[in-house]
Amino acid sequence: MRIREAQQRILEFEEERCWNMFRESQIFTHLIEELSEIGRHILVREGYKVSGLGHELPVGEVSREFAQAFTLFLQLTNRFNVDLEEAFKRELEIMEKRFPSEKWRRHFEESK
Repeated sequence: MRIREAQQRILEFEEERCWNMFRESQIFTHLIEELSEIGRHILVREGYKVSGLGHELPVGEVSREFAQAFTLFLQLTNRFNVDLEEAFKRELEIMEKRFPSEKWRRHFEESK
C-alpha cells in the first residue's frame, strides 16, 4: 500500500466512525501516548527497565504500537491536508543533499 492510499483509507475509516470530530490536540496527545509505549519497549529491550526489578514488561506486541502510532500520524497529516507521500519524497531529496552519505560514512569510519 502506498502512503497516499494509507492516508485515504484512514480518512474513510475516521469518517465512518465520526472520529473526524476529534480535535487535532487529542489525536496528537494519543500519538504521544503510543510513542511512549514504543519507548517503554525500547527501555526494556535495552535493559534500562528490568521486569521483576520494579518494572513490568510492556503489554502487547510492539508492532501494534508502531501501527497505532502510524495510524494516528496519518490522521494528523490528513487534518493538515499534507500529502505525506509527496512531502516525504521532497524531504528525502533535501536530506540527501544536506547529509552526504560519503561524508557520514567517513565520519563513522574515522571515529572507530
